[in-house]
Amino acid sequence: MTDIIFLLLIFFMITSTLVAPNAIKVNLPQSKKQTTTQSSARIVIDASRRIYASVDGTKEKEVSLARLSEVLRSMKADSTERYVSLYADESVPYADIVAVLNVANEHHLKMVLATRPPQP
Repeated sequence: MTDIIFLLLIFFMITSTLVAPNAIKVNLPQSKKQTTTQSSARIVIDASRRIYASVDGTKEKEVSLARLSEVLRSMKADSTERYVSLYADESVPYADIVAVLNVANEHHLKMVLATRPPQP
């Protein structure tokens, strides 16, 4: 009996360390419908208007808007459908979101705006 409990304890300890929490806290706007896509890159704009970028599953790094173009250029060009997920805090001004959308549009990338599901 103690062997089973010990094995379960080890299993939960290992699986709990594999979960990587999102280090950047963003209060996403709410939407009525949720869809999912497989994105190649992830851009986060937090409440203090700092931009973080992650390409091909790497950890998010803070970048300036001017350097965001370089980061998006480093995406793998192996697929024709390249998506970028944009996680913007709901307090971020619309102009900042449009600026990021313009950079992605220069590289012919499709943008997906991340939202949180509606509260019941």
